[in-house]
Amino acid sequence: MKLILFIFFGICLLPLSAQNSLEDLLKQHNKNSVPYITVQELAMPKTEAVVLDAREFSEYKVSHLKDALFVGYNDFNIEETLKKIKDKNEPIVVYCSLGIRSETIATKLKNEGYTNVSNLYGGIFEWRNNDFEVYNSEEQKTDSIHAFSQHWSKYLLKGTKVY
Repeated sequence: MKLILFIFFGICLLPLSAQNSLEDLLKQHNKNSVPYITVQELAMPKTEAVVLDAREFSEYKVSHLKDALFVGYNDFNIEETLKKIKDKNEPIVVYCSLGIRSETIATKLKNEGYTNVSNLYGGIFEWRNNDFEVYNSEEQKTDSIHAFSQHWSKYLLKGTKVY
């Protein structure tokens, strides 16, 4: 009987243990092909870098980091980015919601010869979770964050989730 109860509770608690930490999630999905920069390193004191938003335009319109350039993910165009950032040694920080899509875009930049590219650890979710400001399409401060999906939104702990 004890064995049956142990198995029953083990099965019931299994979904709770499946809640990965951000670190586990990034280890699972990323290859570490690009070094991370933390939100604190980027924000305090403000690191001088070109900041690229590697999310979809609908996400960018809801909120983005101040002065971030939209480059997208599904429609990312390396030629357009080459026109915007001519100095291949200039510091570049790429972000997305959590740091998964941004690694893909950052890797493409590195493959084009950019030498100083970083991936924002935890993306805009971690940025907002640490109380840093985000801006909407009118460049006004907002508390709204595009949460990408119900599944990924569990990593956004602060702000108003928009889908």
